[in-house]
Amino acid sequence: MAQKFGSSRWVQEGFLDNRQEGTVVGRITFAVLGPVDFYLLGNARGEASGQVIRFKNSRFADEDLAGQVLGDVEIPQIGEVSLISFDPHPHLVPHPYFEWFSLRKNHYRIELLPEEAWIATAVETGEIEPISREIRERLGSQAARKPLAVEESDWV
Repeated sequence: MAQKFGSSRWVQEGFLDNRQEGTVVGRITFAVLGPVDFYLLGNARGEASGQVIRFKNSRFADEDLAGQVLGDVEIPQIGEVSLISFDPHPHLVPHPYFEWFSLRKNHYRIELLPEEAWIATAVETGEIEPISREIRERLGSQAARKPLAVEESDWV
């Protein structure tokens, strides 16, 4: 089952940058966890492909329960894109949809209201550029690792 971050209410804001083919990097601020960096292999789809997506959740709630539920979320998030799109399914109203799998094969999903996400402006992209570059440099080698099996652990 996918971690939906309290029906997405524990997702405050962030960005996802797909300007480099084959990777999506970003930073998302969550309740209790704060900012979490992302390095995902794959691409966004549709109008989000090759773009920087910005978003801000109007329903954000920094609840104590989030700490209990999100305590096992990997930080940083490194893995593979499942689907990043503004129009994820032909039978649903178009809306921002971000879905990925971590290296440990944990399944995550964020769904937002249509007006809560947008393609970044040139100014916003310029502000994000140094952050994206730093995330790519710092996490790129970790993303190239073989995904861990459920039984495997980094614990010694």
